[in-house]
Amino acid sequence: MGRKDSSTTKLPVDQYRKQIGKQDYKKTKPILRATKLKAEAKKTAVGIKEVGLMLAAILALLLAFYAFFYLRLSTNIDSDLDPDED
Repeated sequence: MGRKDSSTTKLPVDQYRKQIGKQDYKKTKPILRATKLKAEAKKTAVGIKEVGLMLAAILALLLAFYAFFYLRLSTNIDSDLDPDED
């Protein structure tokens, strides 16, 4: 006839999880299997952002590589063609 102890009350999150668990039992097995497969495919799929970031990183690396050699070679060619050194 007393109040329940505060330690025995469940958190709202735990109650929500329990409620969702009860709802999952109501579904049939093929629906659960399809839901699991869909979630697994979504988790393992490579997203557009990741592909875009990888392409951008490769492009930036190639551009830096090209710029380095362009500047390196263009300064050597200019000093070799200097007509005032005769």
